[in-house]
Amino acid sequence: MEPRAHCPQCRRPRQVCWCDALVPVPSRTRVVFLQHPREFRVGVGTCRMAHLSLPGSQLHVTHDPDRQPALAALLAAPDTHLLFPSPDATDVDALTRAPRTLVVVDGTWANARKLVGRSALLRALPRLSFRPEFASNYRIRREPEDHCLSTIEATAHVLERLERAPGRYTPMLSAFERMVDMQLQYVATRAGADRHIRHKPPPKPPVDPLAPLKAALDRLVLLHVEPNAWPYGTPDSPPVEAIELRALRIATGERFTTLLAPRQRLSPRVAHNLDLPEEAIHAGAPLSDTQAAWHQFLGPDAVLGIWGYHAVSLLRGEAGWILPPVLDLRALWQRAIGRAENLPDGRGRAPRRFAAIEQSLHALMTGACQ
Repeated sequence: MEPRAHCPQCRRPRQVCWCDALVPVPSRTRVVFLQHPREFRVGVGTCRMAHLSLPGSQLHVTHDPDRQPALAALLAAPDTHLLFPSPDATDVDALTRAPRTLVVVDGTWANARKLVGRSALLRALPRLSFRPEFASNYRIRREPEDHCLSTIEATAHVLERLERAPGRYTPMLSAFERMVDMQLQYVATRAGADRHIRHKPPPKPPVDPLAPLKAALDRLVLLHVEPNAWPYGTPDSPPVEAIELRALRIATGERFTTLLAPRQRLSPRVAHNLDLPEEAIHAGAPLSDTQAAWHQFLGPDAVLGIWGYHAVSLLRGEAGWILPPVLDLRALWQRAIGRAENLPDGRGRAPRRFAAIEQSLHALMTGACQ
């Protein structure tokens, strides 16, 4: 057989190259990726993708960083933290500011532990951990636990939380979603038996992907949040903030809709997205009044039904919001039908987006999404 042509950038075969979906997002935090040599040979890994998506980041393939002088000096520099879960790790939300350098280890959990364990420099670094509110979209590899994420998902999520920038790094997941979709399509359409089939463990008993939804349905509150967000790259743009909330309690049909008065400069996009004059937006409700009404609406045992984690990230960016447990309906939809669905965009998108979330929930509950 003729050898397959490979892309020199992503190093994948040309027919599954994802480079045209790359969205570079500059980060204020310097990111250093340490990849275990065994992970380097994995074709569907995401470390190189994350590196290419973050201009200024570094990628080192090594099992002994202490023996590389330039890398060792970087790891020993002040204000360097290691993203690695452990009992003594600090939750990223507890930091008052982002570190100068974030070190991310890429590999299976066993290999990552070995890489950190044999490096005195890595063992000496303060550790960071996080708990995501959404399920991984890494449907082509099996994660050890449901809350585990791919390297690029974890990096994007942690940077948004460290830099208090909800949604800023979400665009870098475009290449990741393209790779996952291409791999699933290839597996579904190719002929012949899988050459790895004899190495696969026995299949696990089938699990109902909608079990979390069914368990939380009587407490479920759908939530959609519209942001006051300036276009990417705008100089001195203020932080992203929530400007409109829409919610629905499934069990009773009660609705909660409020327009918040902006706390930052109003982005020119907001009037277009909400299809409202700026005067009406500036006349919105005060933040404290809205938060009090929202807390009363939620009640004691609500579960938030969200479409991706952007809505929760917006609320987390400001003090005073109560955030109960969340259920990512977008992840459930992907597991149920095997593909992602995007919310509508354009002028006056808020009610159309919320209606789309309601319709998706109804389809999940009735099986119409199959």
